[in-house]
Amino acid sequence: MAPTSRTPEPPRDAPESYVGLDAEGAEQLARTRGWSVVRTLPPGSIITMEYLAGRINFEVQDGAVTRCWLG
Repeated sequence: MAPTSRTPEPPRDAPESYVGLDAEGAEQLARTRGWSVVRTLPPGSIITMEYLAGRINFEVQDGAVTRCWLG
């Protein structure tokens, strides 16, 4: 028998569907779709590159999501 993963699978979602939404609305939508961690960052932020299952990242400028990626 193959070992089972202990890491929960992240929601199946299309990151591009958040681009153009206002930041607050995008965060609420992401949480309703099952994301446990929603990270909002200004453009050009210095961040670590570790992958975290269950996290969605929003780059926000002038209150709107301009980029979105998983992990």
